Amino acid sequence: MAQQKFDKLPLEWVRAFEAAARCGSFTGAAEETGLTQSAISQRIGKLEKLLGTQLFLRQPRSIALTVEGEAWLPHVRSAFDRLRDSSEGLFGVSRNRLTVSASTSIIDLWIMSRLNRLSDATGAQFSFKTMVLTEDGLQDDDIIRVRYGTGTWPVAYKVPLYKEILAPVAAPELLKSKKDWHDLPRIAVSGPRPGWNDWILQFGAPAVPLPEYRFDTFSSALTAAKAGLGVLLGSLPLCQAALAAGDLIRLSEDSLPHHQTYWLLASKEAVSPRQWQALEDELTEESV
Repeated sequence: MAQQKFDKLPLEWVRAFEAAARCGSFTGAAEETGLTQSAISQRIGKLEKLLGTQLFLRQPRSIALTVEGEAWLPHVRSAFDRLRDSSEGLFGVSRNRLTVSASTSIIDLWIMSRLNRLSDATGAQFSFKTMVLTEDGLQDDDIIRVRYGTGTWPVAYKVPLYKEILAPVAAPELLKSKKDWHDLPRIAVSGPRPGWNDWILQFGAPAVPLPEYRFDTFSSALTAAKAGLGVLLGSLPLCQAALAAGDLIRLSEDSLPHHQTYWLLASKEAVSPRQWQALEDELTEESV
């Protein structure tokens, strides 16, 4: 009989408790929910009576969770999250237009080959914005972003596209001019990835020749490498199509892993849960 009282917990009472705990006051909870402070207080009081325990310590100008209230709060929030997510998944309207902000290199070398599958899987049209790789605060909630880093951004959805691994690559024709690839011209790329100095320190490679060409985008550097202009310390995931086609060959079995990589980032306002799952399925390395 005692358990039956928990079978019909009024949702509005539980919502009042969660809002008051999050806002830190009955007044703040009232403003958020559109109720009066008295109504919030009454609902929480009825909830405490039903549960048989005190959830808040009332003080003249503030409230504080009791031990019991603090222990229950994570379960309440988890339940509301599941309710929201299931409602979105079952009844929410998918966004029919998705905007992706990413570097030209990622769009050309990673997303483009997956775009047909991505459109079918998400049921959306895509708009792309190229950008300079900076941490710009992620202010626009309705934009999906691809950023290079360690994944510490405070967003609802995030997943790494691939594990970053670098190795020297070059066009096959370039090797005909020298027996040792270390003597060939080098191509450098500005940006957050490790460069030739890191390769030299890691593997004791010769410090010369210095790079003859330097680019500010990986896609331009890759084009230069395929044209036979020099050896590129390339991101192997982004070079995979050129390597598979024979446009480039890998020059060393050594590789330089890096703790940073490109991450796919989105808020809950930017995509539905179903669309995010489709993005993750199609764009991460495991989908290859």
